[in-house]
Amino acid sequence: MPVQAFIDSALAHTSPGRCVWVALSGGLDSSLLLTLATEACRRHPRPLHALHVHHGLQADADGFEIHCRRLCSRLGVPLFVERVSVDTAAGQGLEGAAREARYAAFARRVAPGDTLWLAQHRDDQAETFLLAALRGSGVRGLAGMPPVRAWRGRRLVRPLLGIARAELEAEAARLGLDWMEDASNVDESLDRNYLRHSVLPRLAARWPHAAASLSRSAALALEAEGLLGELAELDLERLGGEPARLSTEGLKALSAARQRLLLRHACARLGLPNPPAARLTTLLDQLASQRDAEVRVAWEGVEARVWREQLYLLAPLRHMPEGWGTSWSGETPLMTPLGICAVGLSHTAEETDLLLLRQRQGGERIRLAGRGSRDLKRLLQELEVPPWERQRLLVAWSGETVVAVLDPVTERWLVVASGWRGESP
Repeated sequence: MPVQAFIDSALAHTSPGRCVWVALSGGLDSSLLLTLATEACRRHPRPLHALHVHHGLQADADGFEIHCRRLCSRLGVPLFVERVSVDTAAGQGLEGAAREARYAAFARRVAPGDTLWLAQHRDDQAETFLLAALRGSGVRGLAGMPPVRAWRGRRLVRPLLGIARAELEAEAARLGLDWMEDASNVDESLDRNYLRHSVLPRLAARWPHAAASLSRSAALALEAEGLLGELAELDLERLGGEPARLSTEGLKALSAARQRLLLRHACARLGLPNPPAARLTTLLDQLASQRDAEVRVAWEGVEARVWREQLYLLAPLRHMPEGWGTSWSGETPLMTPLGICAVGLSHTAEETDLLLLRQRQGGERIRLAGRGSRDLKRLLQELEVPPWERQRLLVAWSGETVVAVLDPVTERWLVVASGWRGESP
């Protein structure tokens, strides 16, 4: 099938009236993709924009930008340039940090609902599969790059993923296309370049269809990953359907493999990073902990906690500064270190004096309608407020009397004293 037909097919699956963006680096693949996309959008009108991310990582970075501007000017395509700073101090390595900066630029420029086309091809997919296999990845890693996926409300599409690099080179030559060569692509100290220049050519010499076969294996792994996702979703529904809070008894009823699958699936549903294998094993070992034991297992970007036969998956908690307190009129909004709360608190029968909000000190009591004076600690236990959430609660005082307890994160009044009225969003 002609290369142009792949582009036309991808364009046919975009929403009419929504913008199609092409990530334009200035190399052969993206320059060709933009050229063919321009032709397709002339025949089947769609708004088309190009996006160039200027990393500033190589001497000729400005030259790439100049090439992109010239190409877009010739094609009549609006070009947007995003300049980024690549942070290599986070331990991701140069390639990982550059990728993170690039995707952050995509999110800033491409509007939700729009489509972003990326220029990876079949040989790139083969390299990705091998890299994942050499890292010991499971099915998710071996699935490589999906041809289409939803990402932060946008669609990421790779129209060239089924086409070999040699076919793209032939098409570019036929069109008389100019492009820039990235000098770093010959640096074999980088794993992907080593596979590209030293490993895949040897595989192809012995098995001429090696890249196509590896790419096909990635596609099969992607299909298997989809099926596993469906299985994990069924298990999640059986456990209540809430990925942030899972029954430990329900988890223990599953096989170890399905427990691991479900936890990874729950993290994905919540937009949280996947647990490393060692952390996942540690967490699953804690499922049988005593009912009121407080278990915490953390990895980058996630805190997993087990309490009262429930497993909670959370983003890292923000804590109230030690000793924080504030005076408050009782009228919305309330300013706290954890955010602005659209809450109100007032006495039902008389004008409210200035209130004091501060963290729990211990030993507080509150008078409830029909229940008399109750110990606040016991009330929070009855309400099954997890211990880590209790540490962030604010107690409202009117003079020497406790009148309410607020969760500033959820903007909820957990307890309100007799004669008082709390208002929440």
